Amino acid sequence: MRHLRLPLMQVHPQTEKERETRKAASARWLVSPSVAVLVLWMVIPLAMTIWFSFSRYNLLNPDLKGFAGLDNYKYLATDPAFGPSILITLELIGSVLIITVVGGILMSVLFDRKFYGMGVARLLAIAPFFVMPTVSALIWKNMILHPVYGLVAQGMRAIGLTPVDWFANYPLTAIVMIVAWQWLPFAFLILFTAIQSLDQEQKEAARIDGAGPISMFFYITLPHLRRAIAVVVMMETIFLLSIFAEIYTTTGGGPGTATTNLSYLIYSLGLQQFDVGLASAGGILAVVLANIVSIFLVRMLAKNLKGEYEK
Repeated sequence: MRHLRLPLMQVHPQTEKERETRKAASARWLVSPSVAVLVLWMVIPLAMTIWFSFSRYNLLNPDLKGFAGLDNYKYLATDPAFGPSILITLELIGSVLIITVVGGILMSVLFDRKFYGMGVARLLAIAPFFVMPTVSALIWKNMILHPVYGLVAQGMRAIGLTPVDWFANYPLTAIVMIVAWQWLPFAFLILFTAIQSLDQEQKEAARIDGAGPISMFFYITLPHLRRAIAVVVMMETIFLLSIFAEIYTTTGGGPGTATTNLSYLIYSLGLQQFDVGLASAGGILAVVLANIVSIFLVRMLAKNLKGEYEK
């Protein structure tokens, strides 16, 4: 019986490559409508803001319009409130980051141990993150830091101290406390998730070698949390650049300009002085500042990740 030898079907590399190209093209066509909507959603407001930043446009005098060139940016650069607003923004971000990162690390280490009521305690620990910024600011203003009816004032009277009007005497400190209270649960969630992934065998080996709790924290736990800390710093910094509701609800940027950050300065120029051109110029500067900070933080995180992978 003669065996018939059938020719084998061979898949040419070029055919497979063309198939992958067609799949990629189909995927691009499917994604393109949503990407186009997203681009328009971002590009049109940004383009209008750039246009208004180079224009002379005040809502109280709409007839006075024209091209202003760099006059709006020059006015902002010479505005006595512009430089302090940037310093206040950086001071606010730095203070909140220190409190949330340190507090988040301590809370994650504490909650890494099992104790009675652990589930309820975790729920209470992350609860402030779900409170709206305006509501939390009102709670702190009227129920916690109020110089007469607040819980802090009552506690100070109980131990024989004179209550302090935080929003009049230490306004920026009060804002830092409110914002840190809001963002501490976020840092805790990220760091607690990271600490849960720590290899238990490594901790057991360190205990067998005689390492105490402090040595284990500084040589095992803290290095393991380095990437998570970088993520917390990057995410919080981006969002803290636009803090507004807490300042608007409690101090209104005062006393004077003591709590006027860059976001509140843009608001005061645009909606209190009705100067759209100046507010747009301030918004562009805020976007530039946010992008500079974001690029720096992303590079820091990428360098951190690269160092971890090389190890």
